[in-house]
Amino acid sequence: MPLMNWSQIFENTLSSILSPATLGYALAALGLAVHFGYGGLINMGVAGFMALGAYGYAISVLTFGLPWWLGAIVGLAAAAVFALVLGIPTLRLRGDYLAIATIAAAEVLRLLFLTTAFADVTGSADGLSGYHGSFREMNPLPDGTYGLGPWMYNENGWWVRLMGVLTLAFAALTVWMLTRSPWGRVMKGIREDEDAIRSLGKNVFSYKLQSLVLGGVIMAAGGVVYALPSAVSPGVYVTSLTFFVWTALLLGGAATVFGPLLGSLVFWVIQTFLSNVLPALVSAGVLPFMSTVQAGTLRFILVGVALMLLVIFMPQGLLGDKKELTFVR
Repeated sequence: MPLMNWSQIFENTLSSILSPATLGYALAALGLAVHFGYGGLINMGVAGFMALGAYGYAISVLTFGLPWWLGAIVGLAAAAVFALVLGIPTLRLRGDYLAIATIAAAEVLRLLFLTTAFADVTGSADGLSGYHGSFREMNPLPDGTYGLGPWMYNENGWWVRLMGVLTLAFAALTVWMLTRSPWGRVMKGIREDEDAIRSLGKNVFSYKLQSLVLGGVIMAAGGVVYALPSAVSPGVYVTSLTFFVWTALLLGGAATVFGPLLGSLVFWVIQTFLSNVLPALVSAGVLPFMSTVQAGTLRFILVGVALMLLVIFMPQGLLGDKKELTFVR
């Protein structure tokens, strides 16, 4: 019976703290906090906004030969336009109806990127890769592999993480400042009682649309960071991605700025730990009734159960205030 390599399991788990996936999810969860935590918008199309950021970036670099920073701006602009097109006809919907509209829009985008009609541009099922040249050419870090403990990366790995951390810090600062401004106070009022805010002469629809655009752009930035080190694949931007971002948001605290960041970190640490330890338990004979493939699927079941328990017993999250959430009243 093989022994479990606990040191390798914990090393892999700790390395996920600085992974581009963690940073991408943190940005997506922060954008969702702008939508749901502060604006009360139930957006179930997170994957669509992230896909627009990633595809907008990759297509701009590969097809049009733009530098990486301009490609990233194109990805953010595409998400802003998508938010406008989506928001103008749907933001007058409430609750479940808005959720259905956003999840349908995200699925339309995924199928659009997956279709063979635009395979020359989107790569269809194969996705896009090989767009890293201009990004790596601007890397100011010295060559070599360096770091500490489980955080050992080469210069390109550190460059991706540095840009991800800087992007996340800028987005968090922007949201923190906005939520403490008059704009943020109006958004909180709309979340609590939009009819009361409308009676004060505020254009509720305009504020909601601004929230949708801002949060969507931050989600697209998460998609860009997620795609920086590897490739863009339509199989990533599925409905389960949206549910994972919701889990990270609710875990940290929906109506907070730093809650989504903490929630994403905890979520990916747990995900990485389970993806390493469950197959190891099968190989060690601790779970003889399961295969390694089934063990990999089990972690998604556990995440689903955890999401249900969060909504029931701790909807405010780790850093949130229960009084901030209208759906727990």
